[in-house]
Amino acid sequence: MSVVHRSPEEQPKNLRVNFFRPRPGFMRKEVTIIWVTLAAWALVTFGLPIHVATKHADPAQALQEAPSMFGLPFYFLFEGQIVIVWFILLCFIFNILIDWLTTSYRSRR
Repeated sequence: MSVVHRSPEEQPKNLRVNFFRPRPGFMRKEVTIIWVTLAAWALVTFGLPIHVATKHADPAQALQEAPSMFGLPFYFLFEGQIVIVWFILLCFIFNILIDWLTTSYRSRR
C-alpha cells in the first residue's frame, strides 16, 4: 500500500469525530437518534431482569410465581419473543428516522 503525502495546504482540516460531543446539525441529530434507540433497547432488554432482581426478596421464587401465558411463564415469552420483536421494531423505526434525517439535510444543499 502506498502512502499519499500531502503538503500542509492540502491537509484536510478538523476531521476529528467525537461521538460524545458531536457537531451541531446533522451529526448531533444522528447521535441523538442513536442514543434514544440504544436507551429504548436497554430499557426493554434489561428492565424486567433488573426489576425482578431488585424488587423481590427471592428472585427465583418470584419467577416461579410469575403469571403464565399459553402455558409458558411470562418472563420466558418476554425474553424469548417480545424482546426480539422489540429489537426488530426498533431497527425499523431507527432506519425510518435516519432516512428522514438524511433526506431532510440532503434537500438543504
